[in-house]
Amino acid sequence: MVAVNTSAPPKDRLANIDRALRAGRIAQARAMSEALVREYPDYPDAWIIHARALQKAGDFAGMRSALTEAINLEPSSPLARLMMVEADVHLGEVEQARTGLLAMESEAAGNANWLGRLAEAFGQCGQHVDAARCARAAAALSPDEPAHRYNLATHLVAVGELEEAEAAFDAVIASAPHDYDAYYNRATLRRQTADRNHVAELQRMVRVPHRTPMGPVALHYALAKELEDLGDYTASFEALTVGAQHRRGLMRYNVTGDVTTMGQIATVFDKAYFDRVGRGDGGDGPVFVLGLPRSGTTLVDRILSAHSDVESLGELNDFALALTTLCQAEGGKSGLVQAASRLDPSTLGKAYCKRAGGRTSGSRFFIDKAPANFLYIGLIAAALPDARIVHLQRDPMDNAYSLYKALFRMGYPFSYDFADLAAYMQAKDALMAHWREVLPGRIIDVRYEDVVADQDGETRRLLEAVGLEFEEACLAFHRNPSPSATHSAAQVRQPLYASSVGLWRRYEQQLQPLAKMLGVTP
Repeated sequence: MVAVNTSAPPKDRLANIDRALRAGRIAQARAMSEALVREYPDYPDAWIIHARALQKAGDFAGMRSALTEAINLEPSSPLARLMMVEADVHLGEVEQARTGLLAMESEAAGNANWLGRLAEAFGQCGQHVDAARCARAAAALSPDEPAHRYNLATHLVAVGELEEAEAAFDAVIASAPHDYDAYYNRATLRRQTADRNHVAELQRMVRVPHRTPMGPVALHYALAKELEDLGDYTASFEALTVGAQHRRGLMRYNVTGDVTTMGQIATVFDKAYFDRVGRGDGGDGPVFVLGLPRSGTTLVDRILSAHSDVESLGELNDFALALTTLCQAEGGKSGLVQAASRLDPSTLGKAYCKRAGGRTSGSRFFIDKAPANFLYIGLIAAALPDARIVHLQRDPMDNAYSLYKALFRMGYPFSYDFADLAAYMQAKDALMAHWREVLPGRIIDVRYEDVVADQDGETRRLLEAVGLEFEEACLAFHRNPSPSATHSAAQVRQPLYASSVGLWRRYEQQLQPLAKMLGVTP
């Protein structure tokens, strides 16, 4: 039982709940907010913070109910309405969320801050064209505000406006030189050249005091990327090592937990599971493109989505959300695995399709390219028996190095340390071997190097395996106009290139410890 102090004034109690949420004391915050709305049912801010507590607790239906109360009390509240959009997305009502955002956009004209929040919300819905439009309007209204310029740049990257995005990042850095993420994001937009790079600026910035713990991380990753482009491989790896070690030092992560979970998944979702469970609903629809990050998933996504019968929905978390919402499991990852094995596959498949279906424009196939969906292949196969499952493979050292040199905004905490990388990759390989054994013929394996070596042949093979006729547009994937918000968003705007194949050998000496851990011999 959580003790709740009800003697403080309402505004003080709001502040106390906010502090509890920021500190991760979710149960306490929920109890405090429940008491607050009971005592002050006509106080909109009380319902809003209660909605935040329910969101943190994973009670998205409760979150929506609390926001309905807030909006009834204060219909014009931008915060409550934006949070309602988040609740709709959590509950799989993506089209309803977009409709709400479009209605707010007309009201937000002239308000840069509101337009900026709308841009972020559109991005969360996967509506990157809408997001870029709002971000552009916000930046035009408040051109001297770095946050609006940064927001605009990120959405311009997603829609492929890379030159304008670079100019926007330049403007952010000029007005806010301690916005460290801007340096790294700018570095990834193109290949730097001897005549046009930022190495001197970055070398100066890594030596000055930094205002945030992540500052030296972003700057060293940016410096490593630009030095690699210029062919200074020794200095590049030195900068990368500093950045990776600093990033790993800021994290509380133990790879053993992920390794154990993958082993448990293989144990629970065994042949007996598939003999026991029923068959979900059939029919065309999802194409899951999955594998490790930096293995070529975005490349294959762009090839497939250049087809007239296919659209890409990007890296969705809809399958994981549908799963966790249905399970409501306690006991962390282990409890979720056990609860997932007891789910009715048909119910899970319908819940996923409801979520993802709200994002589609009606194409015959849609792509969900969240790489980590490899964890759920067993559930996908049971819940969606006609779903296509495309698994990307890449030379392990190239994949490992590509992961190591990427600075991810979220996720993939195993990528900043050699031992973590090796342990995670080996556990993933073991899980994939298990899926192939218990689900023979269900997985379409694609090797990145094969696509690079024989783009035409591999594209035709892939299309046939999915059930599509060949179209020339799939060979010109770099002209695919659809948005991309992945780490490879800039690279997929270029024709296929082979320079990444065998790139790890530029650093063969530095990467020897990792090669030994992975069992790779020169």
